[in-house]
Amino acid sequence: MQTVAEAIANLERSTENLLFDLLGKIFQDAGHELSLVGGPVRDAFLGRQAPDLDFTTSATPDETLAILKPHVDAHWDIGREFGTIGARIGDDTIEITTYRADKYDHITRKPQVAFGTNLEDDLFRRDFTVNAMALRLPEKVFVDPFNGLRDLLAGVLRTPGKPQDSFGDDPLRMMRGARFASQLGFEIEPETFQAMVDMADKIEMISAERVQTELVKLMLGKHPRAGLEALVDSGIAAFVLPELPALKLESDEHHHHKDVYQHTLTVVEQAIDYERDYGLEGDFVLRFAALLHDCGKPATRKLEPGGAVSFYHHDVVGAKLAAKRMKALRFDNDTTKAVARLIELHLRFFGYSDAAWTDSAIRRYVRDAGDQLLRLHALTRADVTTRNKRKADRLAFAYDDLERRIEQISEQEQLDALRPDLSGEDIMRILDLKPSREVGEAYKFLMELRLEEGELGAVEAEKRLLAWWKAR
Repeated sequence: MQTVAEAIANLERSTENLLFDLLGKIFQDAGHELSLVGGPVRDAFLGRQAPDLDFTTSATPDETLAILKPHVDAHWDIGREFGTIGARIGDDTIEITTYRADKYDHITRKPQVAFGTNLEDDLFRRDFTVNAMALRLPEKVFVDPFNGLRDLLAGVLRTPGKPQDSFGDDPLRMMRGARFASQLGFEIEPETFQAMVDMADKIEMISAERVQTELVKLMLGKHPRAGLEALVDSGIAAFVLPELPALKLESDEHHHHKDVYQHTLTVVEQAIDYERDYGLEGDFVLRFAALLHDCGKPATRKLEPGGAVSFYHHDVVGAKLAAKRMKALRFDNDTTKAVARLIELHLRFFGYSDAAWTDSAIRRYVRDAGDQLLRLHALTRADVTTRNKRKADRLAFAYDDLERRIEQISEQEQLDALRPDLSGEDIMRILDLKPSREVGEAYKFLMELRLEEGELGAVEAEKRLLAWWKAR
């Protein structure tokens, strides 16, 4: 982390932009204050460029719109109710929000929108001190009333005021704390974290859609393990993703098995390490499938004689549980199906490591994975967390061999477009059928032939089809 002097110098360099000079001047000329706030200021100290530019002002939304109109390429007021006006100037998209001084009823969590009168009060109502810093424009004066820069340099997350008040106003801020732990690698200050523990149940006031958004951002951070541990240790995960803390299975002195919770966090980290190998950088589906790949274990756990523990069919059960949770969190159908499919298939490879598969088995593996094949490769490799180097090497070599054989067969047979040798139209012509259930059954029969024996050619396929039809 940079020193304070270096950080301020970096912030000055990051604002050598005509946009800031223009905005600062037009608001100043109109008799209003304007400041760059929040993420852009924080990220400037971290040497990063924020994707969005957020400003706050003493001007009302109507006044902001009147000031901006002559100088912007486009503008919109979809957030006017909450004091926000958006605009586009060249390649830059900006949002300018009137100073806020909202009050919450702490029951519905809906704010009674009220506009404030000064910058310091506006910064006080923000979630964490590292996001409560500002740069006054056009003079570029750094404003930090709650020591956000100190916390930024220390890598600490704390609220500007009492955390109980902040989280009471908006319980989602607790999840934002876990999310920032993931994105920035920061630690949550003890008093702030204790408030998260004490108020964890308040997260139930938040809509599933908002929870989902924070969860996705957390999973896509650089340090998702830190964010996930914050959710679990605070008790928040018990309300938003109970399948995760449920992985902390109880064990006794007679039955031993590896820690499924810690194994899961390691699999998430290893899946991220494999993303680049498969061109999947920042892939939420892969990361979330890694997170929930063993979520069926608590429901299928069985203590066997001799001290063994089994989890038969936890892949199938886990796929159903994951789909149910994702539906509750309002994920779209495609994302949900992709995650569930990966969980359902994540154990398939381990039969290959014991004995090499036939070409038919490999065709089925590719067919069943479909467009999730690359993610399945990454997930399967990530699921190997054994400390036994010999076993780990054996599994890695086996998967190398499986991928090599998939590539060979794919080159020979174009597995990525695996289809029977005859189309549905061919089947209807040969068997003199109209669209019906029988056509589907015939197509399925030919697909099984394709998987078992590879390409047969149209002539042989027709011969086999007619024989099947006659025997039927």
